[in-house]
Amino acid sequence: MKLKVCGMKYVENIKQVANLQPDYLGFIFYEKSQRNFEGIIPELPKSIKKTGVFVNELPEIVVSFIEEYHLEAIQLHGDETVEYIINLKKYIADAIFETNNQKKKSKHWKPLKEVEIIKVFSIKDEFDFSGLETYLPFVDYFLFDTKGKERGGNGTTFNWSVLEDYPFEKPFFLSGGIGLESVLAVKELLNTTLPIYALDVNSKFEESPGVKKLEDLKKFKSNVI
Repeated sequence: MKLKVCGMKYVENIKQVANLQPDYLGFIFYEKSQRNFEGIIPELPKSIKKTGVFVNELPEIVVSFIEEYHLEAIQLHGDETVEYIINLKKYIADAIFETNNQKKKSKHWKPLKEVEIIKVFSIKDEFDFSGLETYLPFVDYFLFDTKGKERGGNGTTFNWSVLEDYPFEKPFFLSGGIGLESVLAVKELLNTTLPIYALDVNSKFEESPGVKKLEDLKKFKSNVI
């Protein structure tokens, strides 16, 4: 089971959370978010995948962030269509080719890696999973979050029984209001046959937006992951 800690914002806190060795760290590139990231991402262990979170962003802007921060995963948290994702994948492939084949003579060249694509869908009390079928060939993972006022980070949990109707083998991230109080419920869900790939945590482990509670994360990781 993988762990993603999302909504990272401050350098020292990023370093501290990285020392806990989550599998993914999420950086939100969305100006309307109170966890919008600006600045420099410190050096992270190679085992941690830097994940950029975007909402209905232009593909060329997404690619510019991939290049700037060497993102290894992108999380699409808006209303992105299959056509958008196909177009974005072309932009990413072109950027990887250009960087890795034309810029490697540069003294400061760093190769770009293949990028995982995570598509988010928000759920409350019901959801029609059949609408996801066209996405299957073009995304690496789904992420199921709670439908709320904000696009993520609402601190509330959707009705997990909805997931009993999930019909695909495509693995997914589970998100939405997961905290220490969720440990038993999470363990029960992990004992089912659902293809849960990772747990995505955010606001329930914060002192304030973007500042994560290290001790709570340690407890959660040791009890669940």
